Amino acid sequence: MKILVIGGTGLIGSKVVQNLRRDDYEVVAASPSSGVNTITGEGLADAMAGAQVVVDVSNSPSFEAEAALTFFGTAGRNIVAAEKAAGVKHHVAQSVVGTDRLLSCLNASGYFRAKMAQEKLIKTSPIPYTIVRSTQFFEFVGAVVKSETEGEIVRVPDIQMQPIVSDDVAAAVADVATAAPLNDIVEIAGPERIRLNDLVQQFLAARRDSRTVFIDRGAG
Repeated sequence: MKILVIGGTGLIGSKVVQNLRRDDYEVVAASPSSGVNTITGEGLADAMAGAQVVVDVSNSPSFEAEAALTFFGTAGRNIVAAEKAAGVKHHVAQSVVGTDRLLSCLNASGYFRAKMAQEKLIKTSPIPYTIVRSTQFFEFVGAVVKSETEGEIVRVPDIQMQPIVSDDVAAAVADVATAAPLNDIVEIAGPERIRLNDLVQQFLAARRDSRTVFIDRGAG
């Protein structure tokens, strides 16, 4: 069985490719660097030829509302058109737990509105699908710290998380890709709940970083 992994060189995609190849599936890792561009459509038809399954773990290069909406909308329409032409039997996509509920968050609404648009496009296409929603990755804690730092203070909202390591996300996506389509959403999360301020504090302590964590209920 041939499986095309769009975003196959990224954090999750590269691990999905590795897992599938280890199990002896024919896998094509697609990305702009390999000549496959989902925005322009360049190389998409050739990469998808003969594929039974398409896994889309690509992400918008910008979290700005309009840019993200344009990315997911344009890429999604191009992918669906190519899947129909190639006779793809299963579309697998990665999304985020709570996407629909996050629309009410002031600082996140634009990006998650774009993710909801992506999910709607998948659900209304004629291609059988499975959407894998995951919680936040542990690997993104550093990016959270960077974006929320003001001087020597890291301001984070008072929220509870259930983060997951990217290896487990990739394993779940690979398992879904080799199973029958569900035409539904699967949600995955890490095994333990933790408050974001405690997670950030552990991250800083492990790196002997002296910055102070401050709970700010107005933080993004």
